[in-house]
Amino acid sequence: MEGLSLYNASKAAVRSFARTWANDLRGRKICVNALSPGFTLTPLMENGLHIGQAEIEALKDFAAREVPLGYMAEPVEIATAALFLASQDAKYVNGIELTVDGGLSQI
Repeated sequence: MEGLSLYNASKAAVRSFARTWANDLRGRKICVNALSPGFTLTPLMENGLHIGQAEIEALKDFAAREVPLGYMAEPVEIATAALFLASQDAKYVNGIELTVDGGLSQI
């Protein structure tokens, strides 16, 4: 999207950190992963970013059209992915970027 070059570069840097640190920390058996959420309906939109209700509804409509699952995530859906990465179930997961975006980045 236009005007997001710094934002996008910072996301790429986080992904690169996860990959690099996974290798750098191998001797200490520390796993490093990145979590990349998609559109998520959080209080930050109104309270921190001061996005109006009309803009939030427009974003929801956009997500309904463009995201394969057809909606914006709720924070709990992102949190459960983070909990998976922090759990023993993910003990052999290392150096990945887990994208939790309803499939948007896959199309």
